[in-house]
Formats: sequence, C-alpha cells, structure tokens
Amino acid sequence: MQARERRTGAWCEPQGSKQRTLLASLLVRAGEVLSADRLIHELWGDAPPAGAANALQAHVARLRRRLRGPGDGGPERISTHATGYVLHLGSATTDAQHFLRLSARGRAAADADPAHAAEVLRRALELWRGPALEGCGRGPLCGREADRLEEVRLDTLEAFHEAGLRAPGGAAHRARIAAELERLTAEHPLRERFYDLLMTALHGCGRRTEALGVYERARRHLLAELGVEPGPALRGRLETVLHRPEDLGGEVARLRERVETLSRAQEELTRRIVRLTRAAGARAD
Repeated sequence: MQARERRTGAWCEPQGSKQRTLLASLLVRAGEVLSADRLIHELWGDAPPAGAANALQAHVARLRRRLRGPGDGGPERISTHATGYVLHLGSATTDAQHFLRLSARGRAAADADPAHAAEVLRRALELWRGPALEGCGRGPLCGREADRLEEVRLDTLEAFHEAGLRAPGGAAHRARIAAELERLTAEHPLRERFYDLLMTALHGCGRRTEALGVYERARRHLLAELGVEPGPALRGRLETVLHRPEDLGGEVARLRERVETLSRAQEELTRRIVRLTRAAGARAD
C-alpha cells in the first residue's frame, strides 16, 4: 500500500522518494500543521543537507502543483503557515482510509452476517499492493503509520478468515482456508490468532491430529522466541480439539441438501408413474 491521493477516480502518485515521503507525511497528519523542521527530519533524517529548508520549499512547490493538476482551478491542497505546511484533503480520500473503513465495516458485520463480512473484508485486503507506505522512508511519521497500518492489516486478515470459517461451507471450503492459514502461520510464527484459526479450520475438516500438531508447533515457536507458553485463547482451542467432536455442520448441510434433492426426484418420479398409469387406463378403456 502506497501513499496516494484518490481524486475524481484518478490516482496521484508522486515520483521520487522525497516527493512520496513528503506526501505521505502530510497525509498522515492531514489537516494539521507540520513544522518545517519535522518534515526535514522525515525527508533527510539526522543528516539534512545544507540548504534543507530551501530544498523542502522546492519539494512542497512541486507537490502542490502536482496535487492541483493541469487546469485545476480548485483550492490549494497544501497551505503554507508561519511554522510549516498543512495538507487539506477536502472531499478526496486515500486508499489507506478506504481500507480502514472497509475493515471496520466488515468486522462490525461479522456476528450478524459472517458471509457478508468476509466479502467486505476481502475487498479491504485487495486494496493492498505491497507494504504500507512503501518507498516513503522510515522516519518517525511514516514509520509509525506504516507499522499501524500493517497491524490493522493482520487484524483484518484474522477477521476475514474467522468470518470465512463461520460462513456456510463444507470441508472443501475449510480446507482452502486452512491452506491459506498454513502460509500465514509460517510468515507470522509468533501470532497466536493465526494458529487458533488454523486449528479451527483443520478440526472442522476432521483433521484432528493435524490440528493438535499445529498447537505443538505454536508452542515450540513461542517458547524458543519469547520464552512463554501459548495464551488462554490457544489453550482453549486445544481443549476444544481434544474433547469435542469435529464440527459436522458442513457435512450435515450437504446431507440435508442431498436428502432434499432425492425427495424432489422421488416426487417427480411419482408424478410420472401417475401420468403413465392414467394413460394406460385410458387406452384400456
């Protein structure tokens, strides 16, 4: 996910690391005045060049022209103040803001309608095109915001897969989720929620032994890296796997559908027999 401004259906994506970092910094604090000193530190760190203030002014002027666009007679997006600069979004939005809104909406719908929640969360995750604020440096402003967005992304992934497991679907559906969660536990070996969801998915597929193996894998990682045992949620999941039968909801749904199909076929067969019997009686008369 990069620092961009969505305007009238188009994307404003400055070229060059300094321009991207400047826009990202202003977006992170949109509507607030950012001092020149703070922006200089964000762009050049602890070793700014001679004439950094003039270089910052030049970068701001270039970004201001780009945000207005050719022939744009609207208000300036970047205002100059005595102590610094402020970015006015107006009616514009960013992909990060769009992601956060969809994520919040999806998580809010999870209890009432997990299938709908999963769809909304999927749309939120599709907005990601790479690491948050990629190419915008790791100064205090951009670094903290990138870390925050990444944490929300992981929370959204967890909510997405939890909603997917709660939505209607059989063993094949859960097996697909389990395969994705296998990848996520490998990428984030200290994130307990992914292990919890993976155990849920495997247990729901009837793969109890594999689910127990996931717990042991999580325990080894946590002990080796952090020196701690799994937390209460993961231990509770272990108890569920040990003492409850597999979730047969998907199998029950498939059997119910099969019974309904056979019932409809039987009704149709009965109607045909009646028609043939009547036809045979009419010919006999």
